[in-house]
Amino acid sequence: QVLLVESGGGLVQAGGSLRLSCVGSGGTFSDSAMAWFRQAPGKEREFVATISRLGYSTDHADSVKGRFTISRDNAKNTLYLQMNSLKPDDTAVYYCAARPVYHSISTWSGDYNYWGQGTQVTVSS
Repeated sequence: QVLLVESGGGLVQAGGSLRLSCVGSGGTFSDSAMAWFRQAPGKEREFVATISRLGYSTDHADSVKGRFTISRDNAKNTLYLQMNSLKPDDTAVYYCAARPVYHSISTWSGDYNYWGQGTQVTVSS
């Protein structure tokens, strides 16, 4: 059973930065494409960014392009999301997710089998 644990959320002022981390265990981390999703109060969960198994391919939602960067360190079984120039609209619970092994990146939440518990990001204006 794959276990994902996020950290790094918090309260930040607009224009600030945060780096989220997601540590994986219980599986072969480097065999899975990973992603970040977020869910704001009263809204559906939405795609933020995804990265391939070895990190060669990434994709970011238009709303975060140029501000957020997804990366991974397979030696540490850790996924990252660097968030810069944060806006109040970025306020949400952020989740990391993993696909079944050897699948490609995807922007659809239904393609991800494993999810973390989420970390809250709050951006004040």
